[in-house]
Amino acid sequence: MGGSMTEGDGRVALVSGGNRGIGLEICRQLAGKGITVVLGSRDESQGREAAERIAGRVFAHQLDVADEESVRRVASYVEGQFGRLDILVNNAGVANDDGQRGVDADLEKVREALEVNLLGAWRLCRAFIPLMERNGYGRIVNVSSGLGSISEMGGGSPAYRVSKAGLNALTRILAAELRGTGILVNAVCPGWVQTDMGSPGAPRPVEEGADTPVWAATLPKGGPTGGFFRDRRPIPW
Repeated sequence: MGGSMTEGDGRVALVSGGNRGIGLEICRQLAGKGITVVLGSRDESQGREAAERIAGRVFAHQLDVADEESVRRVASYVEGQFGRLDILVNNAGVANDDGQRGVDADLEKVREALEVNLLGAWRLCRAFIPLMERNGYGRIVNVSSGLGSISEMGGGSPAYRVSKAGLNALTRILAAELRGTGILVNAVCPGWVQTDMGSPGAPRPVEEGADTPVWAATLPKGGPTGGFFRDRRPIPW
């Protein structure tokens, strides 16, 4: 890069579930902006393989968002290695109940979805917000889904829907509590994307799915907070 300054200079991001799909593409796009990326992956070797395929400063670290100890380890790694975290992308998620109905849902599946999709993001927020507050800067991006929108809520996939609705509520709570601190907190819906989770028949390429999360991760000072976005535009809660 020589002496040229880039928009990413000095910024550090953590992306959970960064080893494939939308998470991997978010890592790639952030690294492409000169941001240092910590790629969180439940399976460390898969994470390392993924990180090696990306140009830029990308470091893989084991991260299981459902495991408090794993979250603690990644937090102490980031603090020790970089002394800061500017961007947290809560992308790790499970979609485990396609075809299920709320009326007779398997509550174990509901518990699993809440553990990862809601509590996993919450654990990472708790771990990293103090570091962001110390630096007076932060961008928290919760990768949600239109299926979690209360105003458009329908039947089916109850575990997934409730976990994402919960994540949306958490987004609003944190945004309200952190207003004025320099930390912006937003939820994004990537749309139906061609990934293992979304299926190859989905209409959107992964680059398009990652666009809004990356936009929310790099918002300028005074950007929106407490919003829910798809294609960079607000959508109903």
